[in-house]
Amino acid sequence: MNYLRRRLSDSSFVANLPNGYMMDLQRPTPPGSSTSSPASPATERRQPPSIPSQTQASGPTSGPTSGSASGSISGPGSFLSSFSSVVKSAQMAQNVAAAAHAKSAATAAEGAPTGNSQPPKPVIRKPKILLVIDDQHTDWAKYFRGKKLNGEYEIRVEQAEFSEINLASYVNSGCMVDMQVNKGGTKVVRSFKPDFVLIRQHAYSMVPGEDFRNLVIGLHFGDVPSINSLFSIYNFCSKPWVFSQMIKLYHSLGPEKFPLNEQTFYPNHTQMVTTPTYPVVVKMGHAHAGMGKIKVENQQDFQDITSVVALAGTYATTEPYVQSKYDIRIQKIGNNYKAYMRTSISGNWKANTGSAMLEQIAMTDRYRLWVDSCAEMFGGLDICAVKAVHGKDGNDYIIEVMDSSMPLIGEHVEEDRQLITELIINKMAQVLLGVSTPQPSSVKTTQPRRGGHRSASASPSQSAQGSPQRARSATTSPSQAFQPGPIPASSGPGAQKQSPQLNKSQSLTNTFTETLRGTVTDDEAKAETIRSLRQSFASLFSD
Repeated sequence: MNYLRRRLSDSSFVANLPNGYMMDLQRPTPPGSSTSSPASPATERRQPPSIPSQTQASGPTSGPTSGSASGSISGPGSFLSSFSSVVKSAQMAQNVAAAAHAKSAATAAEGAPTGNSQPPKPVIRKPKILLVIDDQHTDWAKYFRGKKLNGEYEIRVEQAEFSEINLASYVNSGCMVDMQVNKGGTKVVRSFKPDFVLIRQHAYSMVPGEDFRNLVIGLHFGDVPSINSLFSIYNFCSKPWVFSQMIKLYHSLGPEKFPLNEQTFYPNHTQMVTTPTYPVVVKMGHAHAGMGKIKVENQQDFQDITSVVALAGTYATTEPYVQSKYDIRIQKIGNNYKAYMRTSISGNWKANTGSAMLEQIAMTDRYRLWVDSCAEMFGGLDICAVKAVHGKDGNDYIIEVMDSSMPLIGEHVEEDRQLITELIINKMAQVLLGVSTPQPSSVKTTQPRRGGHRSASASPSQSAQGSPQRARSATTSPSQAFQPGPIPASSGPGAQKQSPQLNKSQSLTNTFTETLRGTVTDDEAKAETIRSLRQSFASLFSD
């Protein structure tokens, strides 16, 4: 009996008893029934007792009994009834505590302050990892510092070059990247799973050891979203392949709207026997920034280049040489457009070799048609640029399209990087979180400012006069395709119809007139006049 008392006084033991167990112990045995009843206790518990049976059961226990037999019956009954009341009280207390806990949880979820409830702990979300493949000259981490996806997820930037990463991709777990970067003489080794990737380097070059197409395949195998798409980046690893897409645009739009330069493709050197016109430009394989391009004047030189192509073991293309007056580049980053003009002053037939002057010119509908048409290649390009040559015959010739690995030029490089940053944040929110950021209804075209006036913007009336609205910047680095130019500003729609194809004498006269109009005092007018005349005379003697 003492053992039973100890066990029943244990709250955990009583709480684990089946429902109604104590009530079953207090129920008297019906008259005429034996201990070997065929009905099991479980069957009896499933049958709730009726009110008359409870009345009958309470009668004998509460009534007087006689003799030792009655003591042996009433003693355990009263003992069990007292403990059953204790169990009921414990169960009611547990039910009240559970109801209070549920009420406090619901109040905290609704945000209502309670006296006893603690404030909910903030939810710590795992940051999204952005892999940027670029050289160390640009620190992309500072452009994403303090910015979040949908105001919830931080962005962690991991930057490395193609030569510093390796990866493995799996069907279920995605892509895992191993990175070894040297920062300040310290070797940093990290492994992570990228959520998004930005590729700012060429994935393929014919230079030995610079073929990283296998990494592009691995990222695509791991289904890593990117800007531009990995599908388009892999297709841009062969320039004749991209040129074939431009040929489709040439046939669909026509030579007037899309003036593509004629080009001939040779899969190897065996078919390079002759070409109809000279001089021609021979481009060997897949190269960048003026590499692998040779100007051929006659048939003898063409045969010599054929032997070089044979040793290289690659394909080659030829296109008629255009005596260029200047080069044109139209770039598109999201919905932002810019147009640049580059004039060589070193006498080299390549405008990106030696000294050159870079100018920002007005964006026209013709230029926008070029870059918008090329931006539809390979499922869509978020970042691209079109290169063309304006010949001395007054005609334009489109020669190339660049993807997200294009170099940023001019004095608006910081603005372009900010545009790329915002484009990536919107794309990551759309792909990773399913949140679509509304894009502006009208595209933004950055127009050049008047020469010398960095704080003023060209008005539509001034742009309609036909002034080229450009400022020159002389460059001397032969290794860079473009160098910084002016700081442009947004202008009205009338400036987009302005033609930049003016001769240099018109540019001199218009610049002189515009400078006098834009000054406030005579000293400023003289200073701006001298500055503009120097720039214009430099352009006059560039030919």
